[in-house]
Amino acid sequence: MAIQAINVRNQFRGRIKEIITGPVVSEVDVDTPAGLVTAVITTRSVKELGLAPGVEVLALVKSTEVAIAKL
Repeated sequence: MAIQAINVRNQFRGRIKEIITGPVVSEVDVDTPAGLVTAVITTRSVKELGLAPGVEVLALVKSTEVAIAKL
């Protein structure tokens, strides 16, 4: 299922692996077939969306910049 109303081409279906909750923002780790995707969203959004480990979600990735570091 793709969300059509959002202008995001990179959509990764997965399940929430872990949520590290903070007072204002939380880190949400999503296991996808492409690997682990981590999002930082407001803690309020975590609660309003009913996010928890094991919940199936779409990780929507839209970026205007990608940084590269030499190893």
